[in-house]
Amino acid sequence: MAQITSKELSGLSDLLTMEQTIIAKYKQFATESQDSALGAKYEQLACRHQRHYDQLVSNLK
Repeated sequence: MAQITSKELSGLSDLLTMEQTIIAKYKQFATESQDSALGAKYEQLACRHQRHYDQLVSNLK
């Protein structure tokens, strides 16, 4: 794997932080939602962003 510059590493760190924040918000929205269909959609979005996060982490290994 090619060397990652400190600027690229900082950008990846920012992306990981953003994904974690989005996951937490969507999970919170899902639990607070009164509408079950909307809650399910929030859960689906949280799972999608969890996959994004996991993919970013696996690409760093």
